[in-house]
Amino acid sequence: MTVPLILASASPIRAELLRRAGLSVEAMPARVDEAAIRSALEAEGARPRYMADTLAEMKARKIADRHPDRWVLGCDQVLDLSGSVFGKPDTPDAARAQLQALRGKSHKLLSAAVLYHAGQPVWRHVGEVRLTMRVFSDAYLDDYVKRLWPGIGESVGAYKLEEEGVRLFSRIDGDYFTILGLPLIELLGYLGQRGAIAS
Repeated sequence: MTVPLILASASPIRAELLRRAGLSVEAMPARVDEAAIRSALEAEGARPRYMADTLAEMKARKIADRHPDRWVLGCDQVLDLSGSVFGKPDTPDAARAQLQALRGKSHKLLSAAVLYHAGQPVWRHVGEVRLTMRVFSDAYLDDYVKRLWPGIGESVGAYKLEEEGVRLFSRIDGDYFTILGLPLIELLGYLGQRGAIAS
């Protein structure tokens, strides 16, 4: 038994991960002004972990309000570099600047998921991964951005670890699914406990 799940996200990677895990998924992106919400939270001094959780909940709630009888999953990912939050870069120059800032340093990826059922939040989790970026040359950086733009613009920090972005790192501590933006193991565990999926 698998209860149909609405994914309040446009992320093809999240949808694919859920489908490969045997879930029935309908993608229904929640239209929220993430940049404005993130800016407001930063102005209030919100911690990166809280930002990720809040954005995930807002997305789930927006879709759950329209489909209160369904399971709805909202997700968000935030990159935390010593308290500074990175989002998705909107230009190649912004991508280059982000990668320069991350080069030779460690940062955290915080992947939040909030699940609604019957119009109410019933589960939430923020997964955390620590990544250390190696030192690479400006020439490689320029070539990397030129070759891989606009694809790297779809990820916070301007890298896609599931592709060539893995070459940028010297160490990764944490769960691969969390890096891709979904704490999948924890989500499946909860759904199994609730009887929403066979376990």
